[in-house]
Amino acid sequence: MDRLDSMRIFIRVAELGSFAAVARQMDVARSVITRQIAALEAQLGVKLIARSTRRLSLTSAGSSYLERCREIIKLVEAAETDLSGERQDPRGLIRLSVPLSFGLRHLLPLLLDFNVTYPEVGTEIDFTDRRVNLVEEGLDLSIRISARLDPLDVARRIGTSGLLATASPDYLRRHGEPAHPRELIEHECLLYLPVDQPGWPFLVDGVMENFPVRGRLRANNGDALLEATIRGLGISVQPTFITAAAIEAGSVRPILRAYPMPELGIYALLPGNRYVPQRVQTLVDYLAGRIGERPYWEAAQTTDRPAPGKPSGGCLPGDATNA
Repeated sequence: MDRLDSMRIFIRVAELGSFAAVARQMDVARSVITRQIAALEAQLGVKLIARSTRRLSLTSAGSSYLERCREIIKLVEAAETDLSGERQDPRGLIRLSVPLSFGLRHLLPLLLDFNVTYPEVGTEIDFTDRRVNLVEEGLDLSIRISARLDPLDVARRIGTSGLLATASPDYLRRHGEPAHPRELIEHECLLYLPVDQPGWPFLVDGVMENFPVRGRLRANNGDALLEATIRGLGISVQPTFITAAAIEAGSVRPILRAYPMPELGIYALLPGNRYVPQRVQTLVDYLAGRIGERPYWEAAQTTDRPAPGKPSGGCLPGDATNA
């Protein structure tokens, strides 16, 4: 391997903290990675990584060299991108993670459209509600939906979604409709694991408050809770990208509309400290243009937010999530 390849391997080892993890990502033997790092250290004449039986850690020289390597690799990749003409004609593979419900309902049609528009770009899609580590799993980006992000996240907001409390007409006939969020404690509520436990947030007299809720049915998928809501098993809080069709069909009704819930941001998360390939930036721009701050799925909602045209195609009420 040449020096640039050695630098790339060193960056991966430093980020993952494991020779074995890098070997798995690259589909090579662990010994290949250890020999490459040893050869790099021999060329430089310094120890970059302190090895122990429990973990790897960078030496002071290794930490300094890591930052320089990142700068060099970013410049090289940017130069290669310009020369290859990728800015005009994106190409290559994008590996991304998307939430299950939002991914299947809304992102998949957009990603398929993207593949048609950019035939030289391939996509490898992981549908999962778990929070992924982009560096450890070798991903280019992930889509997350959240009311807030970690301050260390490197993210671009590509859209937004409303959040609504809903119930079926049958449930409301049998149990009555709550007039205030504090009455929710008297109702059967369908809870999203795990963040519904402290309560549901509503804006009351200009202040966002959490109101306690209780319920027998809990799940970590919004579509499962929507089905339970439609069947009259209780009240649930769902993003509008899940409830839109059911509201339009009359299967569920929004309630407590006088007390708004917080909006959810839709974010593209990127690995920190890395050059973003043009094909990835193109995809992020494409999704932002197709989703936006006034999403098409809210055309079915009785809101004040107009919606753009729908393209050809759960999330948590609270903390950041991939759901």
